[in-house]
Amino acid sequence: MKTAILLLFFLYNVSVLGNTPWKLKLTHPKEKIDLVIDLHEESIEVPTLEMFGTMNGYLGGNIFGVWYVTSFKIKDKLAEIKVANDLGSENQKIELKQLTDSTWSMKFVGPNVVRRVSGKKLVKVPSDYIMISKNR
Repeated sequence: MKTAILLLFFLYNVSVLGNTPWKLKLTHPKEKIDLVIDLHEESIEVPTLEMFGTMNGYLGGNIFGVWYVTSFKIKDKLAEIKVANDLGSENQKIELKQLTDSTWSMKFVGPNVVRRVSGKKLVKVPSDYIMISKNR
């Protein structure tokens, strides 16, 4: 009986953990944008926001400021992630979808408020990216 219960528990954990690959370090090398997330637990220190403790992740790199994860929903291979800038003055919704084991589609949903510095101006970044896993 104990063996059967342990086997069922093991199979459940393997199926759940195998289908929820939401601890990721993703990058878009050309644009130099990174998305670091752990949607299982708050385990990531966000650069420049360490005083707030660990969070579920952040968007950073060649963009203006650091955007931290404020909330998320997971539906199969799609995660809807909300991020806010380091000032807390703007927020952005992101859809992250797994394409293969090592590639993900990242799309800014709604008006894109994420910017980067170009010359002396803030310009919008593209709304769609194919991100590559840095986990491997």
